[in-house]
This record gives sequence, C-alpha cells and structure tokens, in this order.
Amino acid sequence: MRVYLPSSERDSTAIDVTKNYNDSPAGDRDFQWPSVDRSGGTATMTTSMTGHRNDTLTGTSQDVRARRPWVRARGVRIALFVLAAVAVILARPASHHARAASLLVAFSDPTSTPATLTEERLTFTREGEEVPARLYVPTGITKPPGIVLVHGVHHAGIEEPRLERFARAVAAAGVVVMTPAVKELSDYKVAPRSIDTVGAAIEKLRDRLGVEKVGLMGMSFGGGISLLTAADARFAEHVSFVVAVGAHGDLGRVSRFFIEDEIPEPGGATKKLRAHGYGVMVLVYSHVEDFFPAEDVPAARDALRFWLWEKRDDARTAAAKVSPPSKAKLDGLFDVGAPPMKEELLAEIDRHAEEMAKVSPHGHLGAIRANVYLLHGEGDTVIPATETLWLARDVPPARLKTALVSPAIEHVELKSPSVADKWALVRFMGDVIGEAEASR
Repeated sequence: MRVYLPSSERDSTAIDVTKNYNDSPAGDRDFQWPSVDRSGGTATMTTSMTGHRNDTLTGTSQDVRARRPWVRARGVRIALFVLAAVAVILARPASHHARAASLLVAFSDPTSTPATLTEERLTFTREGEEVPARLYVPTGITKPPGIVLVHGVHHAGIEEPRLERFARAVAAAGVVVMTPAVKELSDYKVAPRSIDTVGAAIEKLRDRLGVEKVGLMGMSFGGGISLLTAADARFAEHVSFVVAVGAHGDLGRVSRFFIEDEIPEPGGATKKLRAHGYGVMVLVYSHVEDFFPAEDVPAARDALRFWLWEKRDDARTAAAKVSPPSKAKLDGLFDVGAPPMKEELLAEIDRHAEEMAKVSPHGHLGAIRANVYLLHGEGDTVIPATETLWLARDVPPARLKTALVSPAIEHVELKSPSVADKWALVRFMGDVIGEAEASR
C-alpha cells in the first residue's frame, strides 16, 4: 500500500529531484501530458519538455556544455527524475500507464475526442422503481471489464458534463462504464437509499457483462456512498475494487467544517481552511424544514435550490416570497454564508448525528472485500483532503492499495499540476486500470 501525503507533509528528501525542477524560474509549464501512440496495436508513452531554457535531456548540445555548474546540476536532476518516472512506468505493464495518461488527457481537455465507443441509455430497477442510467462501451475490445461510476451531489447527475467526459475517457481506456442516476445525490442529499441504487446498478452491470464482479468508482459524496456499498454484505462479494475520489469519511465532521472552517487531522492537530460556501447551502437545503416555518418551506427550498444551480436571480425571486424573518435568513446565507446561523447550524448537525453516521464510511468499512484506491485534491474546500487521510485509517490495511492526496486536483477537477504530480496521477490511474483488467 502506498500513501502519498500533501506536499506540506512529505519528507523533503523524497521529493528533492522534483522540488529543484519545480522551483526553477520557468517551472514546468512546458511539460506536456504523456502522449499515447497506439499505432500497430501497441500502446507506447512519450513525454515532451520543450522550451525550458533550451534544456535537453541528453546534455550534448553546445549550450548545455557551456552552462554554469548549477544549471548542469539541475539538468542532471531533471534527467534523474525522468529516469525515475520511466522506472515507475516499467514497474507495471506499460499499456496500463499509457492508457491512464490518455484517460487523464481526455478528461483534462473538454475539446478532446475519445477513441471510438458507443453510448446507450438504459434503466434498471431498485425496489420496483425504474432508475435511469448510461452505458459507455469501448469498441474493438473482447470482454472488457466494467465499472459503475457514481456521480456526486449535483442536480445534473449523470448529465453533468465533467462526469460524462470522465466516463468517456475511462471507456476509451478499455473499460465499460455505467453511470446510474442516484436521485438523492441529484437532490443534494446523502441518504442510505443511495446505497441500494448503487448496489442495484452493480447487479445490472454484472448481468449485462456476464461477470461475477465489477469495479466501483464514486466522486465526491458519491465516493463515500461507493465505499459503503462495497462494504455492504449484500453487494461486497460482487465488487472487485473501489475508487473513491474526493470522498467523505465522516459526514458530521465535514458538515462541521462547512460551519467552522476548521479541519481535524488524524494526528490530533487542527488546521484552518476556509470552506466553500456551497457546503453550507447543501446542509441547509437538505434539512430546510428545520430552518424555516412550514408556510415558508416550499419557497425557501426553491430559493436554495436555485442558488445551488447558480441561478442567482431566480433564487432572489423565490426568496422574496417568504416571510420577512425567513427572507432575512436567506439573504444572510446568500450574502454572508454560515456565520449568522452558526449556532443554529451546529445544533442541526448534533440533532442529525445518528442519521449522518449511517451514511459515513467511518466505522462501516470492516467488511469490505474489494481493493480500495483513494484519491483527493490537496486544496479541496468542499470535502477537505484530510477526509482521505481518515479513510486510509478506516479501510482494512489488507484492502487499501493507494491513498493519493494530490495538488493536481481541486475537488474532482484537474488543475495545472507539476511534473511529479502528473506522474503520480498516471501511476494511480494505471494501477486502477490494471486492477480492472485483473477482475475480468
């Protein structure tokens, strides 16, 4: 098992070769994501570092020979890093990492066109209720592995553009992807029934592919739900591996972060981080009846929903329909956020502590049978990265394969990462692809 900590917590000697490159005046802005050549049916991966003070990795050009000693030393360190990266790639089948690189390129570029695949709309049943889903199938691959991809709390659900782009990228890497519509998550609620939906999706994909097990991957709060599903006795034996991206470990702890802008760390320390205002809105919206009188609840719910949908004018219009005290509360949320309601919000978290615990992976992962991969953005202000560090303690040691906290990710989106962070992501996704292939 590998645990990659945020840069502030890493052993400096372990990252010395990348630190010197990243701290140079030009940084690594000219580093290109690895490109993938599939000609002749073989996947190979190449990288490009261009324009960085005319550096070359061979050290044979006239300007390289004439450099000052510190420049030559820096070139050696860059070369050592590249050699280390190559060693990482060769540690596993190269095709896994090449396809992982291609996947990340496709996801990070909204204009990219993935390899040929087919998309299909379908439905499955959860306790007699039809659930919509999408299926992304790679073409030209015999018996590809499958994975259920669970969206986070967002009203667009499986239609959310980033989720669609990621599903296509994963499918282009050779994996059948199914995205089930989890209506509770689409309505900004983290609820136990979502576990039943994800479990039913697992059964549907298994039947579709004719396999015993499929993989499971969840984004944001969908990551926590995915971990709970993988640990549920009804579904555990049918999950080959689970990947949680930006997941929560304890919903109560995350909810308190929304209010207090503080993060408790596994080691006992507490650090400050300003929470994204989105979290408070989700908390109030999901328990709107506790904050407003009954006659104001419908309009208050609409106002909060529109705000979460980023329809600010519609939110203000809906807020104008409630009583003056309720409007003052909504205006405070819209303009200031949590502070005016701090005590009321903290009391709400205490009141629903048992309910939140039921949808928190913390304390519920002992029965998980699948290998677990955890990925989190270091600067995440919705679900802080410390949640993945807590999860790394909750997952049984024999099941945890990798926990990566990366500055290359912001919540569930790619940022502009450093060279080392790009390679860490390639390695992480390469391991996941290898796990998927091993499960078929």
